[in-house]
Amino acid sequence: MRIIFMGSPDFAVPTLQALVDAAHEVVCVYTQPPRPGGRRGKELTKTPVHQRASDLGIEVRHPKSLKSAEEQEAFAALDADVAVVAAYGLILPQAVLDAPKYGCLNVHASILPRWRGAAPIHRAVMAGDPVTGVTIMQMEAGLDTGPMLTMARTPIEDKTTGELTEELAEIGAQLMVGTLIDLEMLHPLEQDDDEATYAAKIDKAEARIDWDRPAREVVRHIHGLSPFPGAWFEVEGVRVKVLRAEVAHGSGKPGEVLDERLSIACSEGAIRPVELQRAGKPKMDLDTFLRGNPVTKGTTLA
Repeated sequence: MRIIFMGSPDFAVPTLQALVDAAHEVVCVYTQPPRPGGRRGKELTKTPVHQRASDLGIEVRHPKSLKSAEEQEAFAALDADVAVVAAYGLILPQAVLDAPKYGCLNVHASILPRWRGAAPIHRAVMAGDPVTGVTIMQMEAGLDTGPMLTMARTPIEDKTTGELTEELAEIGAQLMVGTLIDLEMLHPLEQDDDEATYAAKIDKAEARIDWDRPAREVVRHIHGLSPFPGAWFEVEGVRVKVLRAEVAHGSGKPGEVLDERLSIACSEGAIRPVELQRAGKPKMDLDTFLRGNPVTKGTTLA
């Protein structure tokens, strides 16, 4: 098929690569504009999709908006059979949605209609969902409201958002390739709006660990925000991110360190960090962290 690909972060790269590997003609890639980055914050950094498309020799466009008639005409002039969208980052106007022969298909990282919106993987982990997945959806004007074409599921277990993102990216890539093979034979299924939930964008203000919550909720919160933005606590004025944790034995005042192995009391039960990171330092396991940053039993963490 003649395809326009629209995506930006690492999550979208496997889908782009899978389309190329399946011998589709990806005529153009749309992605977010390069943004300041690097150590000094002054170098323009291309999105992961931009970098992969350049390596593959595919034309890349990165408009700041698709609202202008000029941009919409340029999109339509590509004469695509379909547009494949994966975490692109811009709202698609109706003229763009309607331009390809088969419209625009989205790789959405949840089991719709649960977790429509910007942060479906984070929210599924934080909510304690046992299962998540990928839905291939026919895009329409509403936010992730379009009819569903295909779906795949995977257990969450004790995976972090980072681990699930990598897994779902690969699942979504293969699911999209299969969807395109069967596209004309599929029967779209309308979503039940009454069952919809919204995955709001992660606010950095959510990242501080609340020890007044039960231990299992705290662990889910930590895993849901790992690796970014990273759930954190403060000890002696130093911010420490917890990237992985487990439920531990013990009880006490919320935030109280219960032993020399950094078991920390919650409102119910306790947790123990497994992987931590101090500001400006690499991530480390608990033993490595405690050798350089011993925390005394009885300390109360902020």
